[in-house]
Amino acid sequence: MQLQFSYMAKKTLTDKTFQKARGIDSPLRKRLFTLKEAAVYLGRSEWSMRNLAWSHKIPVVKEEEGRKIYFDIVDLDKYISNHKAAYV
Repeated sequence: MQLQFSYMAKKTLTDKTFQKARGIDSPLRKRLFTLKEAAVYLGRSEWSMRNLAWSHKIPVVKEEEGRKIYFDIVDLDKYISNHKAAYV
C-alpha cells in the first residue's frame, strides 16, 4: 500500500501529462488570433469576421505592409460583452 501512496505523491501539477490532460498546456494565454481562430472563438464564419473587421466593429492588428490580420482576444471578449442581451 505504501508504494501506491509514494506514486500518487509524485503526480503533481508539474507533471506534463497531467497538465495536458487538464488543459494547462502553456502558462501564457494566446493573445492574437488569426481570422480562422477568431471565427471559431466567436462561433461565426470567416466571412462574417471579415465583415466585422471591414465595418470597423472589431479592431484588427495588421503589419504595415502585410495582408494577414489578427484579432486581439481582449477585443473579441469586449465584442461579446457589448453584444450580450437578455432574450425574453
